[in-house]
Amino acid sequence: MESQIIFGIDVSSKSSTVCVVNDRIKQGESFRISNDSFGYQKLYEQLNQYLITPLVVFEATGVYSLSLQAFLEDYHIKYLKLNPLKAKKLMDNNLRHNKTDKVDAYRLALIQFNAPQKLRDPQPREYHELQNASRYYEELTRSIVTTKNQLHRNLQSTFPQIEEILSHPSGRIYWALVSLFPHAGYVLEKNETQVTQMLNSISGIGQQRARYLTTRLYAFAIEAYPYDSKDSIIVRAIQRNISNLFSLQQERDYVINYMEKLAKAVNARALSIYLSIPGVARITAVRLVAELGDLRRFSTSAQIDAFVGIDPGRYQSGEKDSSLGITKHGNHIARKILYRVIIQMETVKATQPCHITDYYDKKKRSSNSQGYKKIAIASVHKLIRTMFALIKHDQLYDYNIATKNKRL
Repeated sequence: MESQIIFGIDVSSKSSTVCVVNDRIKQGESFRISNDSFGYQKLYEQLNQYLITPLVVFEATGVYSLSLQAFLEDYHIKYLKLNPLKAKKLMDNNLRHNKTDKVDAYRLALIQFNAPQKLRDPQPREYHELQNASRYYEELTRSIVTTKNQLHRNLQSTFPQIEEILSHPSGRIYWALVSLFPHAGYVLEKNETQVTQMLNSISGIGQQRARYLTTRLYAFAIEAYPYDSKDSIIVRAIQRNISNLFSLQQERDYVINYMEKLAKAVNARALSIYLSIPGVARITAVRLVAELGDLRRFSTSAQIDAFVGIDPGRYQSGEKDSSLGITKHGNHIARKILYRVIIQMETVKATQPCHITDYYDKKKRSSNSQGYKKIAIASVHKLIRTMFALIKHDQLYDYNIATKNKRL
């Protein structure tokens, strides 16, 4: 059997502990390196001491392990990056009682001897940049939701009725309108002609609609009984909320355009395939490429299930063997996007039929439960199998073909 040298590395925020193991035997004392170019130069010198090319094993620790990964890829050093939960499970199988950086580095190295993991070639860096952009998009979306909630709270003491001026109290037209009239007093201090002219200055509002909205604004302003005056600091807070919403929305638009350009450059075919699936629009398709990466790196759709955390858990003890809920390990953002796709499929099924919505509706009709979350998760399983098959065979989605394929 060929000798194997493993460098187990326990990564911390500023430094890492390295343990060298040769055929399960620890080689010398563990040593510490800084997570910078000087520390990686020291590691490189240690790696070059061996005639056999060592394998580096470490667990993904968020942003802290990225610089180590960049170094290993730049110098073409083979590595195994483990999900922290999976690494913990594999290390705990050895019934460890002590937890120190040195022990963890040693246990990480032993994993490849005790439970060998399949090595995969790293994805192109463009996929990492796509995921960075997707996470930034998610962050911007959360900020927009937070700011909308702040705006709602602030309007309650100045002009709550204005939230009924449009069918939905959101979007650029609504924000521009609230920016002009953050307080009921701002309406009443002007005549109808002035208000109509102000509304007509908003992009997307024509003369006829401006007159209609003026009538509604006056009715709402007369009805309102605000607690805070139009000179209150709350009015300034509302205008700040509006400014932030415009800025956040503009930045989010830029990010999605940037992601689309990058996705077309790195995997235009996958983008086209996702767009062919009913319910998947431009933003969803781009984010699927960003969060799932190149599906061709997976051997089976079950591996993708595990990657996004919808693989079922299992509890087995003695004669008891039961299935648990989904593990929820892995990429939670990808899991959320896939779940939303199922909901989007349901909304467009009248014009865009899909075998997955057929399955979803059939299960709903036969279910006695009031909750359909389990059915939605099962539908996500089918969606993943479908996406994987389409990517693997380089085919666009076709409803007639999909309904005849029993494996999808």
